[in-house]
Amino acid sequence: MKTEESGQIGSKKKQVPHILTVTLNAAIDKRYVVEGFQTGEVNRVKECVYTPGGKGLNVSKPAAIYGADVTATGFVGGYAGRYIVEALRPFHITGAFYHLDAESRSCINIWDETRQVQTEFLEPGFTVTESDFQGFLKKFRLLAGEADVVTISGSVPRGLDGMAYQKLIREVQQVGKPVILDTSGKLLEQGIAVGPTMVKPNIDEIRMLTGKSCEQTEEMVQAAKEIRKYGVDIVAVSLGAEGSLMVCGEGVFRAEVPEIQAVNTVGCGDSMTAGFALGLAKREPMEEILRKASAISAAAAMRKETGFFVREDMERLLPQIKITKIQS
Repeated sequence: MKTEESGQIGSKKKQVPHILTVTLNAAIDKRYVVEGFQTGEVNRVKECVYTPGGKGLNVSKPAAIYGADVTATGFVGGYAGRYIVEALRPFHITGAFYHLDAESRSCINIWDETRQVQTEFLEPGFTVTESDFQGFLKKFRLLAGEADVVTISGSVPRGLDGMAYQKLIREVQQVGKPVILDTSGKLLEQGIAVGPTMVKPNIDEIRMLTGKSCEQTEEMVQAAKEIRKYGVDIVAVSLGAEGSLMVCGEGVFRAEVPEIQAVNTVGCGDSMTAGFALGLAKREPMEEILRKASAISAAAAMRKETGFFVREDMERLLPQIKITKIQS
C-alpha cells in the first residue's frame, strides 16, 4: 500500500520565502567516527550521528535555518522513512512526502580520525513504480503551485530515470516558478534539455556536458554560455575552495571566498543551492544572490554537521565574499 502524508497544502503564508525541495532518493545519513579503520576487522565506533539525508534535504535544512518556510517532498518508506520525516521537525521543515511500504535507504560515512580519510557506503534504496511516480506527481503539482522556488537535487530511486526530472521541471514551469536543478551525469544532461531556471555543475560536470577542458576562466564562461542556450537562465560553476563562477542574464560574476578552517565540506554545495533559492525567492540582484549563497556555503563548511550552518558565521563571512563582474 502507498499513502500520501497530509502535509499542510493550502496553509502556507507568504511573509517569508517558501521553498519546496525535492529529494526523490531520501536517506538516513549515518556518520561513524572511528580510529584506525581496518577492513576485515572489528572496528569500534567512537561516535555516531544519524541525520535525514539526501541532497535535497541538505538544501532544506540551511534554507530553514536562514528563516525560509520550507516544505520537503520526495519518496520515503517504512520505519526509516518515518524517522526521516520526524527528524526534520526540529528544523521546522514541513514533510510532504509520498510514502511507500519499502524501507528508505541508509548512507554510511565512516570517518577515520587517525588517517583523516572517509569511506562511504551508499545503499541503492527501494524501487519506484510508474504508479508510485504518478501518485507523487499529483501531490507535487499542488506543492509546486504554492512555492516561490523549487529545488530538485541528487539521484533518483531505482525505477526512475532522467525523464522523471524532466516531468518535474515542466510541472514547475507550468505554474511559472523558478526551478533549480542540482544533479549529475545523465540526469543533469537530460534535465538541462528542458531548460530549468538554474543549474549548478562542478568543473567535471561542465566538461562532461560541453566537451570543453575548462582549464581557463574564459573557457568555463563559454561552456556555461553553451548550457544557457538550452533555456537555462543561470549557470553557476562550483570551483571548490576557489569559489564559483556564475553566468546569467546580468553578466558573468566570479565569487571568491576567504580562507576558512573547514571542518566538513560534505553538503556545502547543497547549502549553496539553498542560498541561491533564498535569493531567487526574494528576487534579489544576482550579485547579491551569489554573495549570500557563497557565504552560506562557507559557513556550512565550518561545522561538522552536514547541511547546517550558524547565522553568525554567515553574517561575518558575508562582507568578506569578493564578487567581481568579469563580463557584462
